[in-house]
Amino acid sequence: MDFEAIEDQDGVRCAWNVLPSTRIEATRGIVPVSMLYTLLKERADYPPVMYEPVMCKAPCRAVLNPYCQIDVRGKLWICPFCLQRNQFPPHYKDIAQNNLPPELHPRFTTIEYGLSRRSPVPPVFMFVVDTCVEENELKALKDSLILALSLLPPTALVGLITFGTMVQLHELGHQDCPKSYVFRGAKDYNVKQIQEMLGIGAGVRNMPPGAQQQQQAGQFAPQQTYGADRFVQTVEQCEFTLTSILEQLQRDPWPVAGDKRPLRSTGAALAVAVGMMEAAFPNAGGRIMVFGGGPATQGPGMVVGPELREPMRSHHDIEKDGGRYYRKAAKFYEGLARRAAAAGHAVDLFTGCLDQIGLAEMKSLANWTGGHMVLADSFTTTIFRQSFQRVFGKDGDALRMGFNATLEVQTTKELKVCGLIGPGVSGGKKTAIVSDTEIGIGSTSAWRLAAVTPQTTVGVYFEVANQQSQALQPGSRGLVQLITTYQHSSGQTRLRVTTIARNWAEGSSPDVPASFDQEAAAVLMARIAVFKAEADEVAGVLHWVDRMLIRLCQKFGDFRRDDPASFRLAPNFSMYPHFMYYLRRSQFLQVFNSSPDETAFYRHCLFQEDTSNSLTMIQPPLMSYGFEGPPAPVLLDSVSMKPDVILLLDTYFYILIWHGETIAEWRNAGYHEKPEYENLKLLLEAPVEDAQGLLVDRMPVPRYVVCDQNRSQARFLVSKLNPSTSYNNVSQYGGGGEAVLTDDVNINSFISALKALVVKGGSS
Repeated sequence: MDFEAIEDQDGVRCAWNVLPSTRIEATRGIVPVSMLYTLLKERADYPPVMYEPVMCKAPCRAVLNPYCQIDVRGKLWICPFCLQRNQFPPHYKDIAQNNLPPELHPRFTTIEYGLSRRSPVPPVFMFVVDTCVEENELKALKDSLILALSLLPPTALVGLITFGTMVQLHELGHQDCPKSYVFRGAKDYNVKQIQEMLGIGAGVRNMPPGAQQQQQAGQFAPQQTYGADRFVQTVEQCEFTLTSILEQLQRDPWPVAGDKRPLRSTGAALAVAVGMMEAAFPNAGGRIMVFGGGPATQGPGMVVGPELREPMRSHHDIEKDGGRYYRKAAKFYEGLARRAAAAGHAVDLFTGCLDQIGLAEMKSLANWTGGHMVLADSFTTTIFRQSFQRVFGKDGDALRMGFNATLEVQTTKELKVCGLIGPGVSGGKKTAIVSDTEIGIGSTSAWRLAAVTPQTTVGVYFEVANQQSQALQPGSRGLVQLITTYQHSSGQTRLRVTTIARNWAEGSSPDVPASFDQEAAAVLMARIAVFKAEADEVAGVLHWVDRMLIRLCQKFGDFRRDDPASFRLAPNFSMYPHFMYYLRRSQFLQVFNSSPDETAFYRHCLFQEDTSNSLTMIQPPLMSYGFEGPPAPVLLDSVSMKPDVILLLDTYFYILIWHGETIAEWRNAGYHEKPEYENLKLLLEAPVEDAQGLLVDRMPVPRYVVCDQNRSQARFLVSKLNPSTSYNNVSQYGGGGEAVLTDDVNINSFISALKALVVKGGSS
């Protein structure tokens, strides 16, 4: 079975592609029945169809799909989920076996509908800018924001909030005399207070200037901005005014003593932004884009005091007592995230600071709303500038993003939904197909995702409800339908439907293990482990990962009892223990040498990305370039570090080019500049070209590191390698390679211990 071809067509990777027929057999399979689903997978050959979908009667509401039984004579179709008979609508009167609509063709298991319903408001972009930064930082940030205005569609709505000691909401309707509303940074403002202060809300109804013309042009439905048109206007109307405000923007004037941090009101600024957006643009697509140059030091959501002698909290502080401000700040930002997600607004977090700014407390803002999280050392860096520009990537004239999305799951009665792990919140839809077992965000069959991109991928988990296999007819299939409704950046509402079917099989059937997708399974289990690590101690999560791996190997391994040498795994299971080994060592579960902000960033990325990118994060690919042959993938192992090769490592978060000692000496001697050593020049250029190819479309932009053997930055490579050659052992792969100074267990010892536990029958 070609798992990648299925992913290209439907955006789906299933852990099991043949389903065990009973609940007990599914439980024995250890890895739950689950799938990774890329909601807006780009499919250039399948443009959206511009008509309304045909749906089953309430309460089912499943969409017509290729797995429905149809009666062309009686103009009827039978829903495979609830088995109700439905009449085709009148405009399907010409339906016949040789004249079927696209949604009934087998290759249209995924189809997107362009609905007649349009969004009442264009996408809204609210910039929330930190002014407590150095002059060069502020200038670089202002330049990026002014450039962003040229990347936005002319009809998009924009607004500006700046914050330092005070919070300022800028009016954009006055070109000659800029005005702003000032809020105290130390105070928490609720929605009602913001509505009363600004004169916005459901009691005030008006259209922003220019909306009438857009409406007549058929671009958007009548807009109600509830009095917010002074603060939020279309790009084409306010570009000059907003550019002028940004150009004249000054650093926060509040004096800062040498032993103090600036008074920064990040929490109050976010409260104003979320409150204004939910009052003026409820259930309309929008993004609140926060640019932070340091930690919040006053007011709601503060993460550290203003005294410089007070350090930022560490993982140890959080584990020990929650940190002085951690729990209160996290609770405050979770409240804002819940409100933003309910209103359909994403929150993006862009940082430009060498120190932590409080992403660990603020992570729910991005994780629950589908927002971006970008961790940069400065607003002057390429990482920030290019990542910010890629947010506004376009497909033709439309932005490559969707707004205010909902995902609904429908299943046949033999399957129940356990939950979702990904960038969303519960939609609160508890139906008969919802399981009592929760994995991730459970107790619902629908979720809200305030923003989605073509890369946004969620993990959906199920359980088999059948108690006895006799209830299933031979050849029957389990069906899952995923219905995504979202606002396209053009204002059109779109509905994407993916329907997949998987065969049932007896638990003892060889078809079940043969259908195992070890890559998807590793990523789905990694999501569960990291989700657990957000709430539980890491040691307990590592113990759970080990226990699940041992049980999986006992179930599907081939061995003689008490004989570790006899242990074998089928090829489609053989890499799974390796994935788990690297997951245990990864920055997702090992917080040593990572700040809480970095850990929050790494985990955020894992919850957003597809199978390929997630595996790159867990077990990075390593390419070797040498004179002996073309570039080739090599083991992620210390034996690969040889003096006469160049290595290219892609961890997703950084791309590293490592030069062996001999190669570095030749380069430093300038041999590559001499005509007779052109092969050395080509060897040095090859990994650089390949690295540029990896940098092209990744979001956020990874760090780019070039280093030499035995130099300080080589630690980025060494930390990722399996230490098969260390100071206290010799590699089984033969000579060569650099010794790694570590006490970490290498993969050979890990696999040997795993085999010993499996053949004993132990599970702990």
